[in-house]
Amino acid sequence: MLTSVLNKVRMDAVEKRVHTFVRVKPTANFAQDVIKFGPDNKSIDIYIKKDAKKGVVNNRQTDWCFRLDGVLHNTSQELAYETVAKKLVSEALIGYNGTIMCYGQTGAGKTYTMTGTTAEYKHRGIIPRAIQQIFKATAHSVDPFVTVRISYLEIYNETLFDLLSTMTSNGTSDVQMAVVDCPQGVYVKGLSIHSVSHEEDALNLLFEGETNRVIAEHTLNKNSSRSHCIFTIYIESRFRVFSDVRCINSKINLIDLAGSERLSKTGSEGQVLKEATYINKSLSFLEQIIIALSDPKRDHIPFRQSKLTHVLKDSLGGNCNTVLVANICGEAVHVEETLSSLRFATRMKWITTEPVINEMYDREGTVKALEKEIILLKQELAMHDSLVNRSLVTYDPLTDIQIAEIKSQVHKYLNGAIDEIDIVNIRQVQEVFKQFKLIVSQQEHEVEARLRSKYALIDKNDFAAIAAVQKAGVVDMDGHLVREEDGRDFGTRTAPFSSRRGGKKKSRKSNEQPNSPPSKPVAFEQFKEECGSEINRIFKENKSILLARKKRSSTVAQRINFIKREMEGIKKALEAQKQERWQQGEYVDEKGQIIIDEKEFSLIMKLKDLKEEYRSGYAELQDLKAEIQYCQHLVDQCRNKLISEFEIWYSESFLIPKDVQEALKPGGNIRPGMIPINRVMCLEEDEQERFERMQERTLPACPASVSFYKAKMKTDQKHTYTRTMSSLERMRKKPGLITAAGKNKPLSFLHIM
Repeated sequence: MLTSVLNKVRMDAVEKRVHTFVRVKPTANFAQDVIKFGPDNKSIDIYIKKDAKKGVVNNRQTDWCFRLDGVLHNTSQELAYETVAKKLVSEALIGYNGTIMCYGQTGAGKTYTMTGTTAEYKHRGIIPRAIQQIFKATAHSVDPFVTVRISYLEIYNETLFDLLSTMTSNGTSDVQMAVVDCPQGVYVKGLSIHSVSHEEDALNLLFEGETNRVIAEHTLNKNSSRSHCIFTIYIESRFRVFSDVRCINSKINLIDLAGSERLSKTGSEGQVLKEATYINKSLSFLEQIIIALSDPKRDHIPFRQSKLTHVLKDSLGGNCNTVLVANICGEAVHVEETLSSLRFATRMKWITTEPVINEMYDREGTVKALEKEIILLKQELAMHDSLVNRSLVTYDPLTDIQIAEIKSQVHKYLNGAIDEIDIVNIRQVQEVFKQFKLIVSQQEHEVEARLRSKYALIDKNDFAAIAAVQKAGVVDMDGHLVREEDGRDFGTRTAPFSSRRGGKKKSRKSNEQPNSPPSKPVAFEQFKEECGSEINRIFKENKSILLARKKRSSTVAQRINFIKREMEGIKKALEAQKQERWQQGEYVDEKGQIIIDEKEFSLIMKLKDLKEEYRSGYAELQDLKAEIQYCQHLVDQCRNKLISEFEIWYSESFLIPKDVQEALKPGGNIRPGMIPINRVMCLEEDEQERFERMQERTLPACPASVSFYKAKMKTDQKHTYTRTMSSLERMRKKPGLITAAGKNKPLSFLHIM
């Protein structure tokens, strides 16, 4: 697939400029009289009314028209990706660098466009879809060997941070990061780059980096990104078919810029205000760069004004395909920010780019040098052969006659007809080993075919197959044959893996073997009642405590939902009371405060109590979730301990010969517990556990979502474990949790030591 694209004529009609798109955030208060879209979805018009307070003479502009490459309004994530990114990613696979950048005010949907949500597969953004497209293309390609690598950079308050530093263990996170210029372009010194071989691995890095991002809350956005983030995918393709192409390198920069903020609207204070200052400053420098690049008369472009503009030096006006997505809000209150974003997109549209394929060639000179080296090596070998009187040695590939001669000599050597095989060069040595390998493989197939013609081969660990042949009466409980075959009786106590031909017939007494061991399910019940009774008791207690915690968690969750619904009802009642008071006229006291009736006052007090109860219940639910996580860990630990102890007990009780059992006794030379375990037996799970396992196996979306959900699950498990450990530290300090499990046991469940 990639080869066919590579062989096409180079892009003759490439538009050498930045492509710009506008994506409008869906909102219920969309200002249809202010924002209007063109019929071709490539233009957007802004109309605002004149301010009467400015007087009769008011020359302020009231209408604007912006022409772009596309307007995305009420579009799905899939359509947005198809329009914005799919072509760019396809061209990156054949060697073109690419950059996609999301720009706009805070809360306009930049992060949603670039990353999407991790909760649902269909709502994933540009980055997860680009990763999927790349790995699908590489899976279907035959010719090139493709290597994919990932990096994730964050610029927070003009400081560089590696969002994937937690994934490395080589100490690279301690290296001071800096933007460095080199002949090949700009790179970040100290930024870790991770090789990935599957889509799931790349998504796992993305989700890990997302959890390390800096976010904060303000008036316009509850989860506002406080930093600029650049997710980079490096693609390297090595070709084996074409002698002139050695390697193709490309990279895709996927940039999620922090939103510009108007402090009068966000009301930011403290650290959030400091972050907003850095964000607005870096975006101001970025806009200056865009203005300079769009002016063909400018000789100097001040890329070094900020970390952001320095990192984006190759992406803006460089040798790559660049796409800008301007995210805007459709509400009239944000029209000034919308105009600013559209002006920025228009300026970006005038920036010219020169995308080129990044490929390295093996030129004709390299080929001639290799041919010359081959000739020199052959001459050196010929001179060496003449010195040792080996003038008949040839180093050309073996002919069919020579291969047949070597094959004949190998067969004669194996039959003992000759003692040596004539070898004079390396090619003959390789051919001799090849013939030996073919003979061994042929003999293995013959032996297997001979055994299958006489016997039915059954895996000794396949309990279902063994039970089936036992039921059919072919073998007894010990696995010994009980029927006649080929007219000859093998005896009822013949070993299943050995047969004695000839020899004296032993007496019946000597043929008697010990009673066959019980089946593992039967033995397991016996073990739980005898030697494993203590472990089984602890396992049951831990499991009952786990179920109790889950039941309590479900009850608390139901109570919280009930309180939430009740709060919503009270809010509606208060709103109705407020409307009624407004219609009938409001009463105020001497201080000018509104007087409310007793009913409204009681509703307000009840709402206050419910809020307090909701907070308390929510805190209890979080603690219960942490306890459930830890209880589940202990239950799994108990189960594994019970299984391993049973396997050791079963082996030592039923499968070890008497002489070995003597050695196992105190003073013997074999230590108990060292018997190898070939198969682990699983305990039966209850219905709830079966349902949870089924949820993990059966994904709610199409098969292509497997990597997405697996990567999300791994990231969630990692961070849930971290939160659980911190919660356990708090719970250990709570009084009243010491139980019969032992003194100073911090939780009301038991430990397996």
